[in-house]
Amino acid sequence: PRGEGRAEQSRQREGVGQPRVAAGWSSRCCSSLSVNAGGAACGARNVYSQEERSVPPLSFTPSGCASPDTHRGWLLKWTNYLKGYQRRWFVLSNGLLSYYRTQAEMAHTCRGTISLATVHIEVGDTCHLVLTSGGRNYHLKASSEVECQRWVSALQQAKANATQMMHQSDDSGDEVTVAQPDRALTSGALKTLISKLDDLSTCNDLIGKHGAALQRSLSELEDLRCPSDGNDKLKTVNERATLFRITSNAMINACRDFVDLAEGHSRRWQRALQYEREQRHHLEETIEQLAKQHNNLERAWREAPKDQFCSILFCSKPFYISSLFHLCFQDTSGSYALQQRRGRRSRIPDKPNYSLNLWSIMKNCIGKELSKIPMPVNFNEPLSMLQRLTEDLEYSELLDRAARCVCTLEQMCLVAAFSVSSYSTTVHRIGKPFNPLLGETYELDRLEESGYRSICEQVSHHPPAAAHHVMSQRGWTLWQEITIDSKFRGKYISIMPLGHIHLLFHSSGNHYVWSKVTSTVHNIIVGKLWIDHSGDIEIVNRRTKDTCHLKFSPYSYFSRDVPRKVTGVVADSDGLAHYILSGSWDDKMESAKIVESSRGCVGSEVKQKTVYQTLPPKLLWKKYPLPENAENMHYFSSLALTLNEPEEGVAPTDSRLRPDQRLMEAGLWDEANVHKQRLEERQRLERKRREAQTNIALEEGREVEMYQPLWFEKRLDSETRESSYVYRGGYWEAKEKQDWSQCPSIF
Repeated sequence: PRGEGRAEQSRQREGVGQPRVAAGWSSRCCSSLSVNAGGAACGARNVYSQEERSVPPLSFTPSGCASPDTHRGWLLKWTNYLKGYQRRWFVLSNGLLSYYRTQAEMAHTCRGTISLATVHIEVGDTCHLVLTSGGRNYHLKASSEVECQRWVSALQQAKANATQMMHQSDDSGDEVTVAQPDRALTSGALKTLISKLDDLSTCNDLIGKHGAALQRSLSELEDLRCPSDGNDKLKTVNERATLFRITSNAMINACRDFVDLAEGHSRRWQRALQYEREQRHHLEETIEQLAKQHNNLERAWREAPKDQFCSILFCSKPFYISSLFHLCFQDTSGSYALQQRRGRRSRIPDKPNYSLNLWSIMKNCIGKELSKIPMPVNFNEPLSMLQRLTEDLEYSELLDRAARCVCTLEQMCLVAAFSVSSYSTTVHRIGKPFNPLLGETYELDRLEESGYRSICEQVSHHPPAAAHHVMSQRGWTLWQEITIDSKFRGKYISIMPLGHIHLLFHSSGNHYVWSKVTSTVHNIIVGKLWIDHSGDIEIVNRRTKDTCHLKFSPYSYFSRDVPRKVTGVVADSDGLAHYILSGSWDDKMESAKIVESSRGCVGSEVKQKTVYQTLPPKLLWKKYPLPENAENMHYFSSLALTLNEPEEGVAPTDSRLRPDQRLMEAGLWDEANVHKQRLEERQRLERKRREAQTNIALEEGREVEMYQPLWFEKRLDSETRESSYVYRGGYWEAKEKQDWSQCPSIF
């Protein structure tokens, strides 16, 4: 034993017998014991203290967002030569190193995950380390040498555990860009708990073994009769006592780790259980509502004539239920009597393939306002700006759901989703809508299908301005006046909608106000035309002073963000954030409730940002799929296909009756261009006539009679002290009487 002890001490001085930081609890215990076996008491004590100093404390953070056995923190990650090192939030858990742009992204967006089972860890200069996995290098920097050493130790330990626990991993070295599913996370947590139990079992066996050996040595020391053998027996007792102490300390640490791990998972599973209870309650309410609907439909079916029911069954337009989430908010009040409704069209004639050089027309128009540039219908789509404005109502069910919300902050989330949804139809829509003529109107009566009526009127020609009013039977009213300011800049066209959108909920009195962002059409000179939306939207609830700030990120070729990204924060009147909104304006929007907020940074030179911890996100809005053959029908949505459908009883100024637009939809573009020039020339002559009358009135000292829209009038906003056009009423009454005597002849 003495020779073995001296040899072991020699190896210790040479650095051979130092305990490896990468080992787990069981391997760490075994390495400690093998180093000290047969050594002197003081030598064993030195080895133990060195081991304790060589293992830096890991940052184990029990949280509902990650596994409790987690090392996390800010690191600088090399991205590319343009951006250099960028700050990322790294999380080490269950043998996986994941990174995010912010802590808030942990709930929904993982930027990358590195499996440590086959990773190679290389430490460079101070604060710098390189991870090599699957032929790819990850260059990372820590804020200090101490922090770097902590990460290296944590990575090495996690690598050893991953090699031991993950025997079958076909692509462990590749970067995974999607988050682990819940089942995989649960399986990883169970594996971690089993591993900790194995460590406890190993330590327990070692304690029993070394305890028994220590007991035997003490018994032999008591039974010692020859004093000359006392020194050797005393050394043996000291060595075995030291081994027993080391094993006991390892057992205590393993027990502490297991308790922390179990408590963290317990809190997480309790939250998951509470969430499942809420979902179950939500599902029960949904089933109850569906049962009521079913009973109402059965009763209506029994009361309706058989031939009427068959007509509805075989002639009505197919409908789609996008998700169970949308079913939860269907209106269950009132009767569900089946009424025979008019079928809406589902297609229009295919767009002709006419080629025309846009640059040849617009090269002399740089810097001019877009509405003043004479354009052939080749660059239009067969809808007017009034119809495009009405198309914002495609997802009006979001407002129906918002009207039933009790919580104003949840209502704000749905209003924000509605404000984003209006851009979803524009992703492929590069055609320019027809400029409405002064006095042109457009109505959309969807009382039967969606519970609302909409009326638009062109109230000004230069600058072009349209007023819009929507009244819904489902508890809300929307109105807006939008003035289009557009400029042609050579390579692109900028479209800046000016004005505010107002939304009032009848039951609560909540009054929301917001505006639109800037739209840009790119590649005017060369390349494929594409549209982008960028800027900020500030939604304000005038009654409660709650706010929502939405940011539309401009598209960038060098950005790794999701294209057409939209983010937002919903805050109360005190500025306290309650919800995080995320998604894209062409696909979907989600909301995540904030449970905790903090401020974090890496280094003093990096600006601090608020970091939010959130619950799992919930879907607010999802874009409907485009109809079949949409690419040949101007990429129109299902609603857009019906907007120009002929309707009986509309006003003679309605956009559906505009001849150039009607001819273009039919594919007769040459005839459409002829009528378009005729209408524009007629409008120019009418404007000159009004200007001449104005000049005569000024010369004679009479009051100038300005143009007055038929269905809208200017009113002063009591809060902003700005005047805007609002609905004065009378249109639907005139339609019911079919009295259009006041309407001008504009077509």
